[in-house]
Formats: sequence, C-alpha cells, structure tokens
Amino acid sequence: MQNKISTLGYNIGVFGTALILIWIGLFKFTPTEAALIKPLVENHFAMNWLYSLLSLQAVSNLIGFSEIVIGALLFGTMYWPQLGKIAGISSTVIFITTLSFLITTPGVWKLVDGFPVTDFFLVKDIPYLAVSLMVWGNYSKAKVDTEL
Repeated sequence: MQNKISTLGYNIGVFGTALILIWIGLFKFTPTEAALIKPLVENHFAMNWLYSLLSLQAVSNLIGFSEIVIGALLFGTMYWPQLGKIAGISSTVIFITTLSFLITTPGVWKLVDGFPVTDFFLVKDIPYLAVSLMVWGNYSKAKVDTEL
C-alpha cells in the first residue's frame, strides 16, 4: 500500500513521462527532428535497416507515432489500469533503446578537461526508464490494484 505522497509522486512521474513522449513524438513529424535523429538511427544495429525501407521523414514519423501511442497508453493507465502492463513494457523498450544510443552512436562521448561527458539529452532518459519500470511492475501483479 502506498501513502499519498508516494502515489502523488508516482502519478506525476507517469504524467511527465507520458507528456515528454507525446511532445517529442509530435516533434518527430518535423524535418528538423527527422534530420537530428538520423545519426542515432542509422548507427543503431536494431534500427538502421529502417532507412532502406522508408524515407528519412517516414522513419521519423514512425518513431514519433510510436512515442505518441505509448505516451497515450501511459497517460491512460491513470484511468484504465488494464493498460499498465503494455504501457510499462512499451515505454521500457523505448527508453532502453534511446539509452543504447550512448553506445551505438559515434561521437556521443567526449573528453572535456579529462572528464568524460556525453550529449546529456540521452542521459535524461534514465529517470523515464525508472518510471516505465515502475508502471510495468505495478501493473504486472496478478490482480491490478485500482488504488493507483
């Protein structure tokens, strides 16, 4: 059983994660974002094949559409707990994939004054991954707790 502060924190985390996915997903429909994600996608072992089938913008649109749907699923868990498991698993896959860009994309890591730094826009996905795992875990129980 969660106390009210934990429940509030959980709900804010889910809402914030859903909002970010939907917002960034919508931005994927722009030529600017399609060009920005190209180095990430084309260097990723599990995604680079998309460019052999689809145009630059179509790949970005597909990714954006997925992010919007998964963001909506996450948001929906606040009202329909049955969505929780699929929303948690799907968003976990998204954030593991985006974090893997830290390994698959050349030039992401740099040394600044002898200290390793990266493009921190990817690192911010760590807490989003944590929220996704919490959603997955909360709704993977045999009986869904309607209190969440």
